[in-house]
Amino acid sequence: MAVALGTLERPVAQTNGGGVPTFDWDPLFFQDLPNRWTTGQVGGISVDDRDHTWIAHRPASIAPTMRTAADNPRAARCCTPAPPILEFDQNGTFVRAFGGPSDRYEWPTTEHGVYADQKGNVWVAGNGKGDNHILKFTNTGTFVMQIGRRNQAKGSNDTANVHGAAAMVVHPKTNELFVADGYTNRRVIVFDADTGAYKRHWGAYGRPPDDAYKIPPRPQLIVGPPQASFANPVHAIVVSNDGLVYVGDRSNNRIQVFKLDGSFVREVFINRDTLQNEGTVHNFALSRDPQQRYLFVADGSNKALLTLDRASMTLLSTFGGQGGHNARQFFHLHSLASQPDSKGNLYIGEVNDGQRYYRLRNTGLGRPQNPGYSAVTAP
Repeated sequence: MAVALGTLERPVAQTNGGGVPTFDWDPLFFQDLPNRWTTGQVGGISVDDRDHTWIAHRPASIAPTMRTAADNPRAARCCTPAPPILEFDQNGTFVRAFGGPSDRYEWPTTEHGVYADQKGNVWVAGNGKGDNHILKFTNTGTFVMQIGRRNQAKGSNDTANVHGAAAMVVHPKTNELFVADGYTNRRVIVFDADTGAYKRHWGAYGRPPDDAYKIPPRPQLIVGPPQASFANPVHAIVVSNDGLVYVGDRSNNRIQVFKLDGSFVREVFINRDTLQNEGTVHNFALSRDPQQRYLFVADGSNKALLTLDRASMTLLSTFGGQGGHNARQFFHLHSLASQPDSKGNLYIGEVNDGQRYYRLRNTGLGRPQNPGYSAVTAP
């Protein structure tokens, strides 16, 4: 029987006496882009070790009325779509942009994940039609490598291609690229981060993925025994310093935890009673203290950011929960940089009609925010 933790009926998990990380909105952090550029849906966001923020947005999603300076003839002075990959420094000032179609690589149809690794590389993936590949660049925009090829995916046991990869992260200790794969496949896949060579893959509970498994209608997902397969999308992934892999099975409203070799460790559900098709576990961030005590979870359907104690996977605090388009509201909470910056600030991107990217400023340790709003359950 599932036991709810962090609900109004039960107290939130105990802290160490110093409080839990607290946040406030910081909507003015990012400075204006040059060239009257504008951005679309933010498929991915990442923070590197220099506290630079990397954003993967979707130029094709920009409304016609917001791209009229690119018309021929020009219809207005503003605006023009920005290149899909944007870099900002630690003060929110624009640094550079790159990406888009090239004869040297196959650019994704729909930009999704972006990850800036510890060696100064930037990884990009997509979840659109034919997006069966991952691209690697230097942080100055020089193309390095492509894993997979457009329109070549052969299912969740294909070792050469991905299919709608949603997120990726490089684990420095093993120099491996872990991929949440994804919008069509139902697995985690691992590649060598230098050569792109295939290493291993697994599905839910560490078993071989089964594309023939029938995902039941959504009302049936929230009751009864947990599903034997990842649903689509497998949307988020982070790897902790102590070698645990956290996977966001978004439509199943759950997190599954594995060892580096794919051995299953545990699972917990996030607001399992959520019926919305988007599901709850949209993305993760691990805190930057040496023990990575906290796991931050973006619950997109419930418009909330959850702070979990990583060791016990119990809820400590909830930020947000109010949806809308104002500066202090989440609209479509989708992307979350997999680590905060060195000051503990978090970085978020929105898709659909949100199309925003912004910073949540760390205000230090304090009392839990909105305790009891969300529930974490363990089977």
